[in-house]
Amino acid sequence: MDYERLIDEETWAFIRKTGECYPEDAVELSIEEQRAVYNEMAREFLAPRPDIVMSEDRLLEQIPIRIYTAGDPSRTVLFCHGGGFVVGGLDSHDDVCAEICAQTGYRVVAVDYRLAPEHQHPAMFEDAWTALHWVQATYGEGIVLMGDSAGANLCAALSHAARGDTDLSACLLGQVLIYGAFGGDVNAGSYLEHAQAPMLTRDEILFYMDVRRPAGDVGPDATYAPLQDGDFTGLPPTVLVSADCDPVRDDSRDYRDQILQAGGKAHWINEPGLVHGYLRARHSVRRAADSFERISAAVEALGQGVWPYD
Repeated sequence: MDYERLIDEETWAFIRKTGECYPEDAVELSIEEQRAVYNEMAREFLAPRPDIVMSEDRLLEQIPIRIYTAGDPSRTVLFCHGGGFVVGGLDSHDDVCAEICAQTGYRVVAVDYRLAPEHQHPAMFEDAWTALHWVQATYGEGIVLMGDSAGANLCAALSHAARGDTDLSACLLGQVLIYGAFGGDVNAGSYLEHAQAPMLTRDEILFYMDVRRPAGDVGPDATYAPLQDGDFTGLPPTVLVSADCDPVRDDSRDYRDQILQAGGKAHWINEPGLVHGYLRARHSVRRAADSFERISAAVEALGQGVWPYD
């Protein structure tokens, strides 16, 4: 794959800066050391919060959450962070949540779900599910789900599970899923085409998949891999955003196709020349900044019940 041609110099600078945050022996680090390095890397890219945004940290049944507000919000975004279900937390995506809050005017509730390998599936899903119920009970209807990477997987899983609760399902106005891994075929398409992509490789994806996998054969499970579901009806309007130079790219396309085939609303935006994790590059890479504007606009539109993609 000719990444020198596909990826522009701004994005390469972002890739290099990210790489400089990791030691040469990063693959040999313990999980705790990996988390520390990841958090330090996130701080390197952390942008100042918009002045209008206030936040409050709370414990929800031992699950840390952070609530962002700007003014008097009428909608709530439930945000699930990325990090392969192994790293990341409230601080790693703090600026993303604050900027979504400022740009949309919506309340943002970020969830610090349990991580692997200390906790296997369905611990992460259960924490996000608890948070979703709390948001519904506390703020009422008008919820948009948003997540990146592993967080996009969790948001999709919530949408699938919420169909079993009529009141909860009615509260979901939509979901915005950013470079999500939804359980697609790892032996086909972008998983092979971009197996050695900058920022995320196929081998790393396989590690992240296995590290949270429960023991034994659990069979198809949409709360683990949403693409394993046999029923894609009744899902909320869905906007999927992927990076073109990313092994998980085709999962977004395939998830869109399943929703459309089931008669639902779904739109896929594939960003040329971008790589997994590009949200951190939104203040240094023009392509990433433009994508973040599209993401923010999608969140705002779904919150208002508007579908601008027909």
